[in-house]
Amino acid sequence: MAVAETGMSSLEAELPQRSARLILRRLRASDLADFQAYRQDPQVGLYQGWQAQSDAQALAFLQEMASAPLLQPGAWCQLGLAEAGSDRLIGDIGMCLAADSASVEIGFSLHAARQGQGLAAEGVGALIALLWACSPAAEVRGITDARNLGSIRLLERLGFARVDSQAAVFRGEACVEHHYRLLRSAQVAR
Repeated sequence: MAVAETGMSSLEAELPQRSARLILRRLRASDLADFQAYRQDPQVGLYQGWQAQSDAQALAFLQEMASAPLLQPGAWCQLGLAEAGSDRLIGDIGMCLAADSASVEIGFSLHAARQGQGLAAEGVGALIALLWACSPAAEVRGITDARNLGSIRLLERLGFARVDSQAAVFRGEACVEHHYRLLRSAQVAR
């Protein structure tokens, strides 16, 4: 079973995906102002692999993600998290299917004003359900800086188990990264 035939097309067919308060959907050019509102916030980006971008760079990224193939082994792609009532973008979730399709790594960003309300967990939980349905991956992985307590709480709330901690250098600074995983056989908390 080829991921390009089964995973990518079936995940695309499931979008947009609605939860109680969110819509998990493709990013689009019209999201630019909302995207920049949280992606240019230094606190939101503190532990992220991405850097703030100019409007032109962010627009190009949004346009690329609007039609990027989903679940291509070895390639990151982003989906938007939007408010269910207004469809206004409040965050995004990145995912990368491993080259061997055995796992998917995820990362997430949420507007600072919307943090602490369970929205990121709701969105990540919705994505995980889709990944189980639309990919051959046996596990979902998350890597976070040990100082990123919000991300640690979110991963653990969803049933991820810490499997490793490693010394790392992030943006020129020594740190510790915690590695988490959620097995397909584990039940995702909602």
